[in-house]
Amino acid sequence: MASAVDWELAERVAIKIATRGEVVDDYALAKMSDDFDHMTPRAEKLVGEETGLWSLQGEARSRLVSRPDWIRANIASFQRLLKPVVDKLDDVSDGPMGSAARKFSGVQVGSVLGWMSTRVLGQYDLLLTEDENPQDQDMVYYVGPNVLALERRNGFTPEQFRLWLALHETTHRAQFTGVPWLRDYFVSLVNETLDNVDPDPGRFKEVVKELVDARRNGTDPMANGGLPALIAGPEQKLVLDKIAGMMSLLEGHGDVTMDRAGLGIVTDAEYFAKTLRTRRESAKGLTRVVQKLVGLEAKLNQYAAGEAFIAHVEEHAGGKRAIDHAWTSADSLPTIVEIRDPQQWVERVATHAA
Repeated sequence: MASAVDWELAERVAIKIATRGEVVDDYALAKMSDDFDHMTPRAEKLVGEETGLWSLQGEARSRLVSRPDWIRANIASFQRLLKPVVDKLDDVSDGPMGSAARKFSGVQVGSVLGWMSTRVLGQYDLLLTEDENPQDQDMVYYVGPNVLALERRNGFTPEQFRLWLALHETTHRAQFTGVPWLRDYFVSLVNETLDNVDPDPGRFKEVVKELVDARRNGTDPMANGGLPALIAGPEQKLVLDKIAGMMSLLEGHGDVTMDRAGLGIVTDAEYFAKTLRTRRESAKGLTRVVQKLVGLEAKLNQYAAGEAFIAHVEEHAGGKRAIDHAWTSADSLPTIVEIRDPQQWVERVATHAA
């Protein structure tokens, strides 16, 4: 039975979109690859000293990739992650419209991945699978053409910016490999979300009604996670709230750590942060629409919410290491409600510690 998504078409569409305007400077990219090879383990050491989170899986490794490379890697991850959903959709995709539906899905997935490949700078590959080569897993990826274009456009000092970027990505690696249970817990939440997907067309009719009602009420139905959150059923929304709380903490912790770990070393950090914040917030037109649809705008809000949460915890619960309570167990992670009202988490943790 054919897949509900035409993955080959998705790849072709994504790469066609991605390669428009891609900066290919072999000499500059070779130098960048060498820089990240040295800077990534250095950054991880600085992160460990700042946070006390040390990887249990050895030294961080980097890989510089092109936009097509990033697309292929993420399609492979999507195929693994989305298999439960695709299998359900396969059951309802037979018939004369099945082929058209698969191609339509392929174009949609490819369009989103193609657009995202032009924006992403770095990514930690947290998915480990037994059926793949170990040397190709647990990598910190950097999309070379995007990094190079951003540096040149904004006059960044390459050595400074690359180390700063490595600090953020290795903080995520430290979180997922320095907290023994965190990776498995995150994957279990993702799998739980996908297992509960219901391909019932009636759900999409309900979504359309919610969109119409929101338009009448003047609210933004995409604000809490884009289309994925909008089409989720009640059980999925509970799990998505857990993921949102956890990711807000991790993203906020990542931003706070990259600034502190690079203090006195990355002297241009404030300029880098301001430039990327402006880049995120100034999206207009189609870019803004896509950000909303795929939930990226909600993800960007996680940075600010997570940083505010950490600031409150440090002020009211004992300083910089107070956040370490969050790493003790899954039950200790803040909920999305607690991210928005940090004092609730402070009081809950204090009660359990008493």
